[in-house]
Amino acid sequence: MKFLKSSHQTFTRPRPYLLLLTLLITVFALACSGSDGLEGAEGPQGPKGDKGNQGVAGRDGRDGEKGDTGDQGIAGKDGVDGEKGDTGAQGIAGKDGVDGAAGPEGPAGVDGVDGKAIGLPGPEGPKGDEGPQGAQGLSGPAGPTGAAIARSIPVGNVITALDSDGSVGDHTSITIGADGRGLISYADDTNGDLKVAHCSNAACTSATISTLDSDGDVGDHTSITIGADGLGLISYYDATNADLKVAHCDNTACTSATTSTLDSDGNVGQTTSITIGADGLGLISYRDATDNDLGSAYDLKVAHCSNAACTSATTSTLDSDGDVGNFTSITIGADGLGLISYYNFANWAVRELKVAHCSNAACTSATTSTLDSDGFVGTHTSITIGADGLGLISYYEDFNKNLKVAHCSNAACTSATTSTLDSDGFVGTHTSITIGADGLGLISYHDATNGDLKVAHCSNAACTSATTSTLDTDSAGYFTSITIGTDGLGLISYWDLANKDLKVAHCENTFCSPYFRRR
Repeated sequence: MKFLKSSHQTFTRPRPYLLLLTLLITVFALACSGSDGLEGAEGPQGPKGDKGNQGVAGRDGRDGEKGDTGDQGIAGKDGVDGEKGDTGAQGIAGKDGVDGAAGPEGPAGVDGVDGKAIGLPGPEGPKGDEGPQGAQGLSGPAGPTGAAIARSIPVGNVITALDSDGSVGDHTSITIGADGRGLISYADDTNGDLKVAHCSNAACTSATISTLDSDGDVGDHTSITIGADGLGLISYYDATNADLKVAHCDNTACTSATTSTLDSDGNVGQTTSITIGADGLGLISYRDATDNDLGSAYDLKVAHCSNAACTSATTSTLDSDGDVGNFTSITIGADGLGLISYYNFANWAVRELKVAHCSNAACTSATTSTLDSDGFVGTHTSITIGADGLGLISYYEDFNKNLKVAHCSNAACTSATTSTLDSDGFVGTHTSITIGADGLGLISYHDATNGDLKVAHCSNAACTSATTSTLDTDSAGYFTSITIGTDGLGLISYWDLANKDLKVAHCENTFCSPYFRRR
């Protein structure tokens, strides 16, 4: 067998004499060495060594206690107001709901001018000379025994439903036409129309009904008077277009009419009231309910007709101080200038009865006065001129729910004496006032506690007290309007909520008190 040669070097065993020599040299060195010398001085510091590697991180310490709350920082500046968003598309109209109870609305306008003006009597002629006394004549034969004076049995006031075709009869207004018969404007809610009822007799126990305007939703907030041409003139609200409109009757019975838009600048024409001014032209007070930059801050406005048919008019803003112009009522004062009562909703704590006295026949400006601010007062106003030539205003006190009256102290009505006439329950909404044949105020109104139509007959010219009577019951007496007929008795149009009918009450006597009879 052949053996391969190893690649490693061969180990050489040390020689014995070398080991012995090394040992001897070591012993000699130890024997010859002396004692240790003194320690030498410290040498200079050597250079800084290289930085060592970072040690392993220690464990987290325990959480410290919560510090005190710092002071609040300074508030930042208000951001710029964002732009107003676009108006959304109108939603699909829902189904008609069940008719709700009538909301409070302004009263009807006052009566128009009745008949021709009576001229002033001429001067008294000189007294003639006294003639000689004549001879006494012969005695005549005795006359027959006179008959006893007939005394009628007292009767009640006459109540009549004039229109019951659907939901009709709210927003009524009544006057006496040139033919001596009642003429009543009102709304047909079923069809959204303006209608008129022409009474067939003095008591208005029946009437001819006519539709005057059916163009859209029209006929609310009506007021009627008789123009200088002897034809009816009606102001009302066009809810479809939010406009003030007028209808001028084509005949005495007002079976048709010509309609005109007088104001279409915003949402205008609510709570209208119309009268005929000293210039023979229509004068209309109404509310401008257009929203402005401050929100719902409404104005009192007036439209002065340009002609007898009132096909156009000049409009003026009389009061824009706050939320004003609701529940307006207008008449012509003893000075020949317009006098307007209305409601001022200054804020939730201040609600007032105000009056505007026109400065001229067209009422392009007016002086305004606050008559009553005691509590929440001034809604449902109605104004007329009393036998003393001073304004007399009926209105509602919302705080105590009473019927009140303000008797003006002067022609401009810059102040007034106020009186509470009825405080028996929740009474005094939907008022309307006129002057009776006895020269005293007669007021129709609603008793909400019992759902009745009531009348207050003033005891004196200032109406500091009154006798009250109930004429109709069962949800009656909404949107009342009163005038005096050619028979000298009160005639009242109103809405029967229970049956949704137009109704009329004809007073049996001057007091409009049922079954009244003098002894």
